[in-house]
Amino acid sequence: MKNYQFLIFFSVVLLIYSAINYYIYHRGMQALASEPTYRIWFRWGFIFLAASYVAGRFLERIQLSAFSDFLVWTGSFWLAIMFYLLLAVILVDIIRLLNGLTGFLPASLTTRQAALTTFLTIGGLVLLLVTAGYINAISPRIKKLNITIAKNAGNLKELNIVMASDIHMGTIIGPRRMTKLVEMINSQNPDIILFAGDIVDEDLAPVVRQNLGSALLGLKAPMGIFGITGNHEYIGGAEAAVKYLQDHGVIILRDSVVRVGDSFFLAGREDRDKPRFSGRPRLEVEELLKNTDKSFPVILLDHQPFNLEKAQAAGADLQLSGHTHHGQLWPLNYITSAIYEVSMGYLKKSDSHFYVSPGFGGWGPPVRIGNRPEIVKITIRFTK
Repeated sequence: MKNYQFLIFFSVVLLIYSAINYYIYHRGMQALASEPTYRIWFRWGFIFLAASYVAGRFLERIQLSAFSDFLVWTGSFWLAIMFYLLLAVILVDIIRLLNGLTGFLPASLTTRQAALTTFLTIGGLVLLLVTAGYINAISPRIKKLNITIAKNAGNLKELNIVMASDIHMGTIIGPRRMTKLVEMINSQNPDIILFAGDIVDEDLAPVVRQNLGSALLGLKAPMGIFGITGNHEYIGGAEAAVKYLQDHGVIILRDSVVRVGDSFFLAGREDRDKPRFSGRPRLEVEELLKNTDKSFPVILLDHQPFNLEKAQAAGADLQLSGHTHHGQLWPLNYITSAIYEVSMGYLKKSDSHFYVSPGFGGWGPPVRIGNRPEIVKITIRFTK
């Protein structure tokens, strides 16, 4: 049944992907009507780009190679280019429709030459935008947050947390980016390091082949390194991903709570998509935290920031999440802002603090437009 559902899901996604590409291709061929030589190059180049991501992911499943890496990288960039070409073509078609109704455009802007000029201009602008988005994606920042929790934490008066979410280790987030992540985290001298899910980008094979776990072994935090599952761990196979991460120094909390020293409780939820992929439910947050001593601070890791009021009611003092990427590509951030109570950044509800990170890595395109990747340094002061 699960394979059948996956086949339906994959078929629908592939159909939508193909329809979008055909729409862009058809409009491109129309714009190049006066240039038959360009049309030939455009046709074969477009087919290669549109097929590269699917082909690369398929080849990764069979045998990893430099060629499969090349296809995945090429196709990943194409996803961002395709997205902005789609927006541009829709905008041009709206203008064409309005012009057909009102005739407001001068005749010089409705010629074949004008169509060719528009095509080349849009293509150039999209390439510049995606290039800028790539530079932004490989330039993470350190976000600093200071909060106060009015609870007793034993002898601990201050806690320095460094948190990262949505690393997406794999073909795109490889050795260079992982080395940068470790250097940035260690530079903040964390007491404890927390990973809020999607540490692995679906398929574990590229992670193993590039030995990306070795970078995690370089992390240093006296109170430990903890993480949770995200939806991408489940997409690629949660059990294998969790074992790999734990073999490389990351303690994965799976609907479990640990007491760190005599100072605070750290709880980690299984990802919200666990039932869909495993057929088994995850614990409700109230049940997860019911046996914790709420006189001590309670820090909760939950990958997807849904139903924040439940964490508040259950007694979480601080919840750390990721997942949203804050849309990753503008203007998708407007959609994530409509879905989540907080799509990126800090929120306080009563005495509970929430922080949602847009993540360090990304899914699909190695491109970010509208927000920067980050790691988060959180300084907590305990005042009671």
